[in-house]
Amino acid sequence: MTAQIIYKTKLRTEATHLQSGTTIETDAPTDNQGNGERFSPTDLVATALATCMVTTMGIKAQSMGIALDGTTADATKIMVSDPRRIGKIIVHIQFPDSLQLDEKTKEILEKVARTCPVERTLHPDVELDFSFSWPA
Repeated sequence: MTAQIIYKTKLRTEATHLQSGTTIETDAPTDNQGNGERFSPTDLVATALATCMVTTMGIKAQSMGIALDGTTADATKIMVSDPRRIGKIIVHIQFPDSLQLDEKTKEILEKVARTCPVERTLHPDVELDFSFSWPA
């Protein structure tokens, strides 16, 4: 097993990662009867995509002797109805000014990000919008 999830109350869950024992809580979003006081399950999908992109880039960068420390990612999820689902995920990755790379290396890292395991898992009906901001 990867995680154990307990339904707490009032549309809140607690998930425990069994390998590490760390926990996260989720709430239903305010636009779907929830309190919105925690990540919603669909928030976690968008967040999983962004963290997967940055992590896989980090793995590749590490093998190339490059440190991506300080790189940030912003994730935005857009819901649609009929049926209610994630319609679009926008991920913007920004690299620190100290990171100076040639165009070929940037292409390699972007390709790795665009083909991360979470991206490969998402349904093709989910529109994905990725952007990368490299230092000048």
